[in-house]
Amino acid sequence: MTRPRPRLAAAAAASAAAAALALSGCSSSGSSAGGDGQIGFVTAKGTNISTAAAGHRQDAPDIGGNTLEGTPAKLSDYRGKVVVLNVWGSWCGPCRSEADDLQRIWDKYKDQGVQFLGINTRDTEVKNAIRFEQEKGVTFPSLYDPAGEQLLKFPKGSLNPNSIPTTLVVDRDGRLAARAVGGQTDDALETMLQPVLAEQKQ
Repeated sequence: MTRPRPRLAAAAAASAAAAALALSGCSSSGSSAGGDGQIGFVTAKGTNISTAAAGHRQDAPDIGGNTLEGTPAKLSDYRGKVVVLNVWGSWCGPCRSEADDLQRIWDKYKDQGVQFLGINTRDTEVKNAIRFEQEKGVTFPSLYDPAGEQLLKFPKGSLNPNSIPTTLVVDRDGRLAARAVGGQTDDALETMLQPVLAEQKQ
């Protein structure tokens, strides 16, 4: 019996993960995984935003690669800043709806120690993702992750991306602090960002 080559197996696993995200996501609303209280994070009633207290946060993986423009980037480049990660695809309707809101919040907070970083997934041609950004006026960088390989790096049972779109907030120490599933408005984005940003004043 012939065993699959490691590279082929990894590619297959990445494709399966991306497919699972597509099946569970690309909707305007969502819910977090169950058992929140047992793994250290809670979901506010009536919202799709889950948060983790400072003492219960898991380290975010140091995702990285090339941006849509071909520039190398990784999450650890922004250590010391609050990072907003947004998982999106040009093919995803809710991603199009929330793009304006994300850009508004990026414009508002980018000079306050906040960095936005997109993770573009399941776009087989980078030109489609670039066209999306141009049409929506998005100016923050996005990693190009068509097979979902970077998404596989997030630990299970954490505030990991389990839908497209998903937005995550990473604190200044590189830990997963908040997650919102589905398309977001600027009010919701500020609701999850402001408490983490305020931690520098404590």
